[in-house]
Amino acid sequence: MAGSGSDAGQRGGGLDVSVDMWNYFHTCVASIWLHRFYIYSAVALGVSLWIVIQFTITKAKKKGEKSSGNPPSSKGTEAKLINGCATPQAKEVHVAGVKIFYGSQTGTAKGFAKALAEAVTSLNLPVEVINMGDYDPDDSLSEETTSRSVCVFLVATYTDGQPPEGSAWFCKWLEEAASDFRFGNTHLKGLRYAVFGLGNSVYVDHYNTVGRSIDRWLWVLGASRVMTRAEGDCNVAQSRHGSIEADFAAWKTKFLTRLQALCRGEKKPCSGRCKKGKCKSPGKQSKEGSDHEHEASEHENTEAEELFETSSEEEAGAEEAGGTNSVIDVEDLGSIMGHMKKAKRERELEEGGAGMRETPGRKEQGEKREMITPALRDALTKQGYKLIGSHSGVKLCRWTKSMLRGRGGCYKHTFYGIESHRCMEATPSLACANKCVFCWRHHTNPVGTEWRWKMDQPEMILQEAIENHQNMIKQFKGVSGVLAARLEEALVVKHCALSLVGEPIMYPQINRFVRLLHQHSISSFLVTNAQFPEEIRALEPVTQLYVSVDASTRDSLRRIDRPLFKDFWQRFLDSLKALAEKRQRTVYRLTLVKAWNVEELRAYAELISLGKPDFIEVKGVTYCGESSASSLTMANVPWHEEVVGFVQELAELLPDYEIACEHEHSNCLLLAHTKFKVGGEWHTWIDYERFQQLVQEHQLSGGSRSFSAADYTARTPAWALFGAKERGFDPLDVRHQRRSKARDLSGC
Repeated sequence: MAGSGSDAGQRGGGLDVSVDMWNYFHTCVASIWLHRFYIYSAVALGVSLWIVIQFTITKAKKKGEKSSGNPPSSKGTEAKLINGCATPQAKEVHVAGVKIFYGSQTGTAKGFAKALAEAVTSLNLPVEVINMGDYDPDDSLSEETTSRSVCVFLVATYTDGQPPEGSAWFCKWLEEAASDFRFGNTHLKGLRYAVFGLGNSVYVDHYNTVGRSIDRWLWVLGASRVMTRAEGDCNVAQSRHGSIEADFAAWKTKFLTRLQALCRGEKKPCSGRCKKGKCKSPGKQSKEGSDHEHEASEHENTEAEELFETSSEEEAGAEEAGGTNSVIDVEDLGSIMGHMKKAKRERELEEGGAGMRETPGRKEQGEKREMITPALRDALTKQGYKLIGSHSGVKLCRWTKSMLRGRGGCYKHTFYGIESHRCMEATPSLACANKCVFCWRHHTNPVGTEWRWKMDQPEMILQEAIENHQNMIKQFKGVSGVLAARLEEALVVKHCALSLVGEPIMYPQINRFVRLLHQHSISSFLVTNAQFPEEIRALEPVTQLYVSVDASTRDSLRRIDRPLFKDFWQRFLDSLKALAEKRQRTVYRLTLVKAWNVEELRAYAELISLGKPDFIEVKGVTYCGESSASSLTMANVPWHEEVVGFVQELAELLPDYEIACEHEHSNCLLLAHTKFKVGGEWHTWIDYERFQQLVQEHQLSGGSRSFSAADYTARTPAWALFGAKERGFDPLDVRHQRRSKARDLSGC
């Protein structure tokens, strides 16, 4: 029994242990379940820490590889570098050298240029220091688009925000090119540049305006910044680094770092059009915009940096591509508003011709408004016009500049013996009754069918036109290549081409204006678009009267000239008939547009028989760049050989005309009436002194003493004749051949 009791006790003790263990396990499980939130949190924290550590290690490796410039797969094959720049043994040269342009008044910018040159030389890179006053941007700047050089511009701002005297011409060329649509926004594409401006913040209104302007002009022409513009301040109280020298030293360090990166072939991950770290580059937008890494120099002075957006044409194209239902980012509203302002401005220019819109301050309902609106003034001034009064203007022709340098004159020099450097291109009326597809100004001038504006007096117009012309000529003093003798001659105006823009014959006082020209011994070359026949009949004698014959049929004239008059064709024919009544020299001016008007030979011949002009100028159209106002392209510009062929075929249909002269450079030929071929020699040139005598006698006689075109002719030199080896180029000048394809920027 005792044994049995012992066994039972042992069994009872084992059961108690099992129960205790179960109770303990149950308690633990219950505790874990009750505290499960804390356990889950601890596990999640551990996993997160592990992920962060692994990500940090990976990023550090990649950053190390990027800073060394050698990807993991390029070990043993990377090019050897000296101070960050590729040695001559490298297969590809990313930077061929550095060109440092300086514009200095007191010598500070020049000193900075030399210091920067020494620093660049230490990188084993070729460097050239150039004074802007000794550099011709018209001939050489476009070459930098393919030179693989980096151009640095160190320029000071002088009195009243003007550039230093030596760099005035360089800056003026850049400004006009940036404002002239004929150059286009890709004219300097490929040029890489950096700008450091020198100024004094004491002059708040003009602080560093020249450096900022150069930066903007280069950007507009398609050049690419390698780094953000920097500005040195002579005002030590406001200078970022305590002095302008310290400002330059800080910028120089950043520039050299950027230059070394360029030498290694590194490129910015975006176009640089970013604001406050948000990338706005086309094709690279994403929710993680901050993932784009920028150099430190790209982020500094972000708010002070002027942001240059796309042109209105590009914005319009983007809108059209996106459609009317496209979603617009709030940050893009600035571009959209810019486009809307541009459209409003264009409408204002159009309305400027109608003369119907009220202007602030109008006291009387019948008071006439000024032709030049603020928007029109701004547009034409940017294109290089010198505006006179409320409806007139003057501008330098490129042939004037060419002849000043001894590089030849325009076709009027070849055909009629004018001196291009003494010719003033002007107009007493900026308004026009046509909107031609090949308009040089892309219709920035107003339009109208009659004079509805305030009118300035011809004496004031002529005086200011001559003064403005002379001031523009004086700016060429000291410019490289300009001949001193011709510069002196150019200050005395001898010819006036009333063909700048618009319709000069619309000016109600055109006869008084022409008389004033003759009283100043200035010859008159007046061009009309053949829409004002009565004004042509009433016109007093001019040296030479032109009529633009842009097409020979009603339909083609409508398509090319896009006239405002509903009865444009009858007006056109009546104008040609009125031309036939003139006794002085008359000219048809034909502009050939391939695929538009070159197939109408017989129709042209009929129009010539209607107006009986003394001369017929045939010129290939000049391409003026892309425009929403025109569909023309370079394909519409005929080759010179095509123009020659057209003229030869036309001459076969005109028994009284022969080909007299040629000016290959302008893609232009002259058909002359055989009455100007005296004794087997052409007399297409003009005896200007004889003309002045004849016109004075005519005026003194009250118009009773008349004269004809044959009374003031002069013999045409052999080099100007068709078939001569000179092809119309004056042998006294030296023809300048551009290294790259030239742009035809004809001005008259």
